[in-house]
Amino acid sequence: MAFKGFRIFFLIMVLACVGLFFFKLNLIEISIFCQKREEVTVLTSATYTRNFLHLPDIDCRRTPPFLVLLVTSAPGQLEARMAIRQTWGKHRLVAGKRIVTYFLLGITTKESDLIEIIFESQKYRDIIQKDFMDSYYNLTLKTMMGIEWVHKFCSQSRFVMKTDTDMFVNIFYLSELLLRKNRRTRFFTGFLKRNERPIRDRGSKWYVSKAEYPASTYPPFCSGTGYVLSTDVVSQIYNISESVSFIKLEDVFIGLCLAKLKINPEELHSEQTFFSDEVRFSICRFKKIVTSHHVKPHQLLIYWVLLEKSKDEECPDV
Repeated sequence: MAFKGFRIFFLIMVLACVGLFFFKLNLIEISIFCQKREEVTVLTSATYTRNFLHLPDIDCRRTPPFLVLLVTSAPGQLEARMAIRQTWGKHRLVAGKRIVTYFLLGITTKESDLIEIIFESQKYRDIIQKDFMDSYYNLTLKTMMGIEWVHKFCSQSRFVMKTDTDMFVNIFYLSELLLRKNRRTRFFTGFLKRNERPIRDRGSKWYVSKAEYPASTYPPFCSGTGYVLSTDVVSQIYNISESVSFIKLEDVFIGLCLAKLKINPEELHSEQTFFSDEVRFSICRFKKIVTSHHVKPHQLLIYWVLLEKSKDEECPDV
């Protein structure tokens, strides 16, 4: 009797292990990457066609935006999203041009975060989400989700900016420069990176194996902290992306797409305006930059209030 009970217990344990194995396989299918950095799963059309879980409340055909801001975020970053909604991500008109902001998210195994996202999406209508695991190594997939959304639902917009939740974005100066530049097609700008070499150190966050990318240098690309492109380029990237070898570094992947499209990233202004690192805050300095990195939510709120109060004050040329 005891032996029979042991056999039943053993059978249950085996079935549980098998079930866990297939559950993990499903998670790996949902996620682009396994936990081991060197193991790369090929990006397939099935990955792109996963259903949207949340979509924004906007009809771009009726009210086409001048600029769509796509902000990569993680489910647990509610504080950062709230700070952005109150500052540079607030939907508004700038020089008569409509600017809208949407957050790009994957899913998480933390049930409380998933429930919060449902309520947040219903309240603010600014979440774009698909059913892939939200992780740093899925940033390419997350960015391509935003690219897909613009291509399918908001191709009437004029420009798109991809940025992150720990960024300051001066939408006023950016809009001014875009209007001054007056480019409508084949335009891509940001913090330019040229002749960058893949990092082969396995201990690095940005490690890329030779199997993933065999060449010795990357094509020109712009830092993923913030880049802007004309909407025609968004559609071109979406259409060509499946023929481009996948790489987990999203800014490099976009650069590979641009290279295949023969689109060269260019400067927005003769002076540097995009910064991939933190810029020390001063009112006059921040009036003449487009992005600054490593900005915490409470800092963003303070910076924005100070800039709003001084918006009519003149600054010396710097």
